[in-house]
Parts: sequence; C-alpha cells; structure tokens
Amino acid sequence: MKMFADRGVPTRETPFEIAESSDVVITMLPSSSHVFDVYTGKNGLLHGGNFLRPWLLIDSSTIDPQTSRKLSAIVSNCTLKGKKDDQRSPVMLDAPVSGGVLAAECGTLTFMVGGLEEAYLEAKQLLLSMGKNTIYCGGTANGSAAKICNNLAMAVSMLGVSEALALGQSLGITASTLTRVFNSSSARCWSSDTYNPVPGVMDCVPSSRNYEGGFASKLMAKDLSLAAASAKEVDLKCPLTFQAQEIYLELCKEGHEAKDFSSVFRHYYGGSDE
Repeated sequence: MKMFADRGVPTRETPFEIAESSDVVITMLPSSSHVFDVYTGKNGLLHGGNFLRPWLLIDSSTIDPQTSRKLSAIVSNCTLKGKKDDQRSPVMLDAPVSGGVLAAECGTLTFMVGGLEEAYLEAKQLLLSMGKNTIYCGGTANGSAAKICNNLAMAVSMLGVSEALALGQSLGITASTLTRVFNSSSARCWSSDTYNPVPGVMDCVPSSRNYEGGFASKLMAKDLSLAAASAKEVDLKCPLTFQAQEIYLELCKEGHEAKDFSSVFRHYYGGSDE
C-alpha cells in the first residue's frame, strides 16, 4: 500500500472504505473464499448494508460460477446511494482474464465477461484500458464459466504437448526438432509455439528460467478443481478434466506448487532440457 501511496495513488485501509469512495470497484483475488470475504466479510465492500455507492462492481477473479451467481444476486438486491440515470440498483459483472502476468504488464489481457449486456457495454472502455480484448459471454457467471473452460483446455493442451515431447525425447528426437514439426503441422498450439515447456527451446518463457514466474501449478490445480466440480454439478463426463486435476495435484504435493504449470514436462514426465 505504501508503494502506491508514495506514487500519489489514493489508498484505503479496508474494502468498505474503497466502496464508500468509488463509483466502480474491480476485484481480482486468488479464490472464491477470498472474493466472498472481500465482499461480505467484516469491513467488506457490502459492509454498509443494503446501500452502496458503487454503481458497478467487477470481479476478475477465477472462481466457480456458483459464487459469481450468489454475489451478483446479493449485489442486485442492494440500493444505490446516488441514482445513476434511471438505475436504482448496483450491477455486478464477472470478468476473469486470460494472458497471465506478461499480458497484465503489457496491457494485453483478454476479459471474458458475464452479466447484464448493458453494464458490459458501459464497462467495455474501462476494461480495454487494461487489456486488448473483451468478449461478452452472456448472463451472470458466464464469464467465470468461460475462464474455467479456457484453463481446462490450456491444461490439457500443455499435458498433451509435454507428454508428446517427452516421448519424442525417449525415442531419440530432440525437443527443438519435434517442436518444429508440431508448429508446421496439425499439432501446433499455444503450448508448442508460444509457451513451450522444454528448457532451451524458447526464450522468454518460464521454461527458460527454471519455470519461475508465469502461472503457478497450484493455481492450475485450483482451476482444474473448479472445472471438476462444475462437471460433477452438471453430471458431464469429463475424464481429461479429472486426469489433469490429478496430475497437477500430484505436482503440488511433490513440492512444485510455485513452479509454472509448464514444469509438468520436467517434474511429472521427466523430460530433459534441450
């Protein structure tokens, strides 16, 4: 907080104080429990009861859709302290992001947004000040659902690429050669051409710096657990979801929870550096 205050950025001690002095509030937190506490806990954003100053609350956390729906319902039952046009109640959008730390630093995040379309359209320029893409996904919690599905696909893709590269090494093909094959063929994907998991194949990615930085394996395990819970809730067969969840939970138990999720190549498959 002191770092921001020293730069002239107004700071507050509690979420409630932020709500009392803001028209729009954006939150981005590690888990559903953190989000719920910041909104409904002691000195939370909703500590003032049914009257709120912010007309718009945007949560960009990666959480389960059920929590997004629950919070949106609570917010919509509040009353604005000051009317905004004809709006009498505050509105909430779920707007998780994709792109990771690098995109956040460069302002190139993609926002996946769920909630009232009118609120999304009003918030779009604000979101574009932090990212390069905004995608309206539909009603409340659809942004959260889209993010869970995106990270599920990302995890399965990384596992597939890592498994294939490790197998290739075992069969005598270098990872750089096999990567060239992938990227010129039907196997090409983000995990092969942008975020390659093999140390020595690509610069400026976590695998090039001992898997430091990037997207921690513990966060991937958390997101896969959200996907697995959602699959159970709708009674959908998702074998790859549960297999991926098991692999990343194992990775975390073995002490690699802080390493980037691409470290599965080294620490699960036993792949070698280039």
